[in-house]
Amino acid sequence: MPPKAGHLVAKALGIKLQEHDPFKELDRPGASMMSDRTDHTFVEEPPLVLDYLNNLIPSGKELYEYLLSLFPFLSWIGHYNLQWLIGDLVAGITIGAVVVPQGMAYAKLANLDVQFGLYSSFMGVLIYWFFATSKDITIGPVAVMSQLTGGIVADLAETLPDIDGHVIASALAILAGSIVLFIGLVRCGWIVDVISLTALSAFMTGSALNIVVGQIPTMMGITGFPTRDAPYIVFIHTLQGLPRTTLDAAMGLTALAMLYLIRAACSYAAKRWPKHQRLAFFLSTLRTVFVILLYTMISWLVNRGLPKEHVKFKILLDVPRGFQNAAVPVLNQRIASNLASYLPATVIVLLIEHIAISKSFGRVNNYTINPSQEMVAIGVTNMLGPFLGGYAATGSFSRTAIKSKAGVRTPFAGVITALVVLLAIYALPAVFYYIPNASLAAVIIHAVGDLITPPNTVYQFWLVSPLEVFIFFVGVIVTVFSTIENGIYCTVSLSAAMLLFRILRAKGRFLGRVKVASMLGDHVVGDDPRQCAEYGTFTGSPEAPFRNVFLPITHADGSNPEIELDNPYPGIFIYRFTEGFNYTNASHSLGYMTDYIFAHTRRTNLETFDRPGDRPWNDPGPSRRKLKAAAAAGTDGAAAAEGLDTTLPPLKAIILDFSSVNHVDITSVQQLIDVRNQLDRYAAPDTVDWHIACISNRWAKRALAAAGFGYPTMRPDVPHLRWKSIFSVAEIGGAQSAAAAAEFEDNEKQLEALQSHSHSHSRHRHHGQDLEAGLPPYKSDEGGSGSSIPSEADVDAAVGADVKPGTTTAALTSAPAPAPAPALNSGRTVAVHGINRPLFHVDLTSALQSAIANVEARGEVHAETAGTTEEEATDASGGALR
Repeated sequence: MPPKAGHLVAKALGIKLQEHDPFKELDRPGASMMSDRTDHTFVEEPPLVLDYLNNLIPSGKELYEYLLSLFPFLSWIGHYNLQWLIGDLVAGITIGAVVVPQGMAYAKLANLDVQFGLYSSFMGVLIYWFFATSKDITIGPVAVMSQLTGGIVADLAETLPDIDGHVIASALAILAGSIVLFIGLVRCGWIVDVISLTALSAFMTGSALNIVVGQIPTMMGITGFPTRDAPYIVFIHTLQGLPRTTLDAAMGLTALAMLYLIRAACSYAAKRWPKHQRLAFFLSTLRTVFVILLYTMISWLVNRGLPKEHVKFKILLDVPRGFQNAAVPVLNQRIASNLASYLPATVIVLLIEHIAISKSFGRVNNYTINPSQEMVAIGVTNMLGPFLGGYAATGSFSRTAIKSKAGVRTPFAGVITALVVLLAIYALPAVFYYIPNASLAAVIIHAVGDLITPPNTVYQFWLVSPLEVFIFFVGVIVTVFSTIENGIYCTVSLSAAMLLFRILRAKGRFLGRVKVASMLGDHVVGDDPRQCAEYGTFTGSPEAPFRNVFLPITHADGSNPEIELDNPYPGIFIYRFTEGFNYTNASHSLGYMTDYIFAHTRRTNLETFDRPGDRPWNDPGPSRRKLKAAAAAGTDGAAAAEGLDTTLPPLKAIILDFSSVNHVDITSVQQLIDVRNQLDRYAAPDTVDWHIACISNRWAKRALAAAGFGYPTMRPDVPHLRWKSIFSVAEIGGAQSAAAAAEFEDNEKQLEALQSHSHSHSRHRHHGQDLEAGLPPYKSDEGGSGSSIPSEADVDAAVGADVKPGTTTAALTSAPAPAPAPALNSGRTVAVHGINRPLFHVDLTSALQSAIANVEARGEVHAETAGTTEEEATDASGGALR
């Protein structure tokens, strides 16, 4: 829309457009910015909505990169070599030997025949490598997802009795996979970050306990009750059924004991003989295969020749060869509507375990995964797997750990694993016939045992966040006494509630200033020029070792309580937001701020009300007892009438530290406006200066500027008020800058020092001269060195209207010294923040300087105004006042 048309529309709608920043066209808003060494000033333009929208529209290059990112294998497949192939062969065959027995065991968990576990295993490892950003992860049937699927199949067996269980499981995989695929395609992988590690640990621990308890009856051969009930009910029934234990217990308990024995022996051997660690690792990895083959052979010896009805213990019996269930999956409105309520828990389980595992192994092996692309891989796998009869699959923790230790080099190892599984599907069904069910239950129990969070990890949680340990135990207890789905919802909800409560009840901190120095041994770093050359810190000026830091007045950060902190200047407060500043916490945070200010200041106007009825209802004043006590103590009459403590200063300025704030909204800004109006009435007839430091978001600046922050309040009753615009400046930089020249000079000196003292200085590295090295020193209020607040004369000499053209301010410090500042004055400087917003500051130090300078300047104006008024009154009365 053309500017004229826009203005006409705004006028017709009654919209008052903000034409420009009020300080943008003032005459010399900062004389220090108009020096002979700065060609131009810096005026910060607000961000435009159109620019924001344009950034959301992808360019052709971005679209190409997006399409390319959907197939990560294209970036490395061209570099594939023999060494990578050897590593992938070893890892792929190893995982194949593990996934076959595990896949069959997990299919039993899912209330499905064992072949469906093999189908899921085959499709998971075969498809994943096309979309993988992790070389270690292995997609396939997992214990928790199988347990969840088994519960859903069991529930819908009553609702949909005419539909086979594997059809329901395949439909569930397609629906959940499509949701995950959509999340990945729109690149919203960050959504998994809303699930905390506490929730994940509780979910895994509770699920593992759920699975273990559910498998004990199968391992012991105890029947007569459902194993899908709550774990505590299953455990009670198991204890009651111990007298009904069968020969299955011999095949299950001994298999479980052998699995743990082999792992312990291999672990001991690896420590005892470090040279054979790799051999011990592969023996430990293949323990599942060894145990299954051993007990299959025992089963064959015991049950060969016996009819199915007379076998000594339960075995798998017939396993179909090949992909007998390959077909287009059945998914209709009836099935989908019954599965809808189970989808949230299914999607969460698919995501959290896979993403957590892939991120963890990525950090261990020094690469970064793309969560969104991993979701694409999971989604495609679960949408295509049902065409061969597979059910929901995701990343497996145990198989991923084995694959990583086996030395996998690329995701192509999944293809090798797929070939092993394919061989098992076509060549080994006859062997599978004799596998004992109890031995498979032992394999499941052994596999999920590692998912239980060990006590030491829980103790570490306690050291970090005791409240989250409570959430952890709540999640575990809910899972054990209810279901896995309820445990997931409970932990996620509690974690979100804790986060929301912390944000809602957040309150900032008031900061005090203290001067600090860095100590190296018993020496102050920076007070010796030779040390400065060695460590590349500061110059050797007396001021260099000391710097201002701002700490919470209450020492809530754990700083030494012996250090006395107070407001840096009477009537000036520094307030830091701690949990952002938005509609959720604005009221509470600002309420705490105003309460503190009211408690540590007094009203500026001490005038009393003539009649009690003139007082506002919400300010009834002090009690009569307090008034009498104040009068008896000889307190000022007006102050006594109001019950005010005259030792408290009036409110002058507030500095807001926005270092933790990245975004503001309409509610938070409106509440800030309301507080500003409230405090202006409290400080009347003066106004409160609002300085904002460390703000890092342009849109937050725009929002605050639209609300009138960032600019000083011009007093109509004091038109000649001099505003001192103090800005932080920095050298433009470049090869010809003063800083570069100083660095070169220091490097030359350092080289000479190294040549003459090579043995004593070889361990030190020079980092270049700090910009503040050339800033002028000044004396503190105590007469020593430090960073004290300058006097009015010092400020006038440095910045503001009294600066003569041709001078350059050292606005990053407080006041200049007679000596020139070489590093800053020798080069070209420019304002760090726009001079059109003088109350936005780069740090707290510059904000405090500006606040104090203008409070003192306003005091001088008031004094001049009062003097002029007195002279006029004297002239009018004929000198009566004299």
